[in-house]
Amino acid sequence: MATAGLYRRSLPSPPAIDFSSAEGKKIFSEALQKGTMEGFFRLISYFQTQSEPAYCGLASLSVVLNALSIDPGRKWKGPWRWFDESMLDCCEPLEVVKAKGISFGKVVCLAHCTGAKVEAFRTNQTTIADFRNFVIKCSSSENCHLISSYDRGVFKQTGSGHFSPIGGYNAERDMALILDVARFKYPPHWVPLKLLWEAMDSIDQSTGKRRGFMLISRPHREPGLLYTLCCKDESWINIARYLKEDVPRLVSSQHVDSVEKIISVVFKSLPSNFNTFIRWVAEIRITEDAKENLSAEEKSRLNLKAYIPFPCFGLSQVVLKEVHETELFKHISKFLSSVGYEDSMTFAAAKACCQGAEILSGCSSIEFCCREVKCVNGAVEVEGTVVTGVVVRDGSEQNVDLLVPSTQTECEYGPEATYPAGNDLFTVLLLALPPQTWSGIKDQALINEMKQLISMAFLPTMLQEEVLHLRRQLQLLKRCQENKEEEDLAAPAY
Repeated sequence: MATAGLYRRSLPSPPAIDFSSAEGKKIFSEALQKGTMEGFFRLISYFQTQSEPAYCGLASLSVVLNALSIDPGRKWKGPWRWFDESMLDCCEPLEVVKAKGISFGKVVCLAHCTGAKVEAFRTNQTTIADFRNFVIKCSSSENCHLISSYDRGVFKQTGSGHFSPIGGYNAERDMALILDVARFKYPPHWVPLKLLWEAMDSIDQSTGKRRGFMLISRPHREPGLLYTLCCKDESWINIARYLKEDVPRLVSSQHVDSVEKIISVVFKSLPSNFNTFIRWVAEIRITEDAKENLSAEEKSRLNLKAYIPFPCFGLSQVVLKEVHETELFKHISKFLSSVGYEDSMTFAAAKACCQGAEILSGCSSIEFCCREVKCVNGAVEVEGTVVTGVVVRDGSEQNVDLLVPSTQTECEYGPEATYPAGNDLFTVLLLALPPQTWSGIKDQALINEMKQLISMAFLPTMLQEEVLHLRRQLQLLKRCQENKEEEDLAAPAY
């Protein structure tokens, strides 16, 4: 019996020129000699086919983020942190994207959410000359990449709105290379830049706005060295609403006369799944893997994130230490202690080992038992604290290591290691809330005290950047919640 379906499409040429054709190769060679194919090699190394017919925007963004080596701060599969279409869900539910596609503004919002540096333009906000300069800039460098939103019909192709990265530029012919992520349909192809501009200068019927392009580059440092917000499921909507709407209402409607009372009001009304919304980032590996030689790139990344002396702490340790030294952290720790809240490293280690076993096995439905959990120092060729444990499943054992940042604090018995826990997560999240959150407090002296506790001016530089990253994520979530992502393409103002 015959199977109905489509096997690819014939690329209309002209106006497009197949990248793998003799002419396409010649155009590539000319551009390579002129230095405008530098960005191509990173993009092609991470190039992927969109996994759903309507996932062109998500696939384009995944390719670019991975090409820029931006750490997503959350796991994809197994132990691996890697950008995939399935993880780009904070601005639009995947079910909606799968059914209807995604707008230009929402892809820009997603790019901002990842911590990347984003410059986005609709065609009525710029000129073709500016666009050409941006294409040349990104084609001549590995440090930025350009995603175009355009109408396929202008190229005589089937379909309408589409997203794809721009992989290179030939200046003599004024042609751009489209790395079409719908590889099941059309191959990568060269098009005249003027025609690409015309394809972008079209109206998206779903929004009534013109299409455009975005430049994406790495931030000057990892967006979240220690903390990140997680929008893995739709529970974030309720938590974001609580933080942005309920907290200001609670502190203004209830009688609060001290910082501890404010913390009590906020803490006791927290949604039950709050701990899934903000996470601290650590590295996990099978113990045996630690004996293998790490690549220079991996050593560099691990050192940057958590383990390089600075002068005696890694960067993540520095951030953790700076959190612990804030006055707000002291208030929160005092309150949590008064209500019997406990978040010991032993408990965290056991939980981490079980989580590690789950992600390394790729199965979340299997019961794991963790034993012999302990903390050691100086493992896996880097400085830092390693949580190590034996995971037992179906009679077999597996050693698992979790690399975590830690700081040394002085107590009456001498120096003691402290680790990320609930009190510092709660601290950084309160610091990340907009300053106007507390403006409804009726006691002016208390307002002034809160302003001083959360003021960015009193925070060290690295903690400032960590808090600003979380604040930006919260602002973007609010923008998506209010359906304003099509109106405002810029990074959130702090």
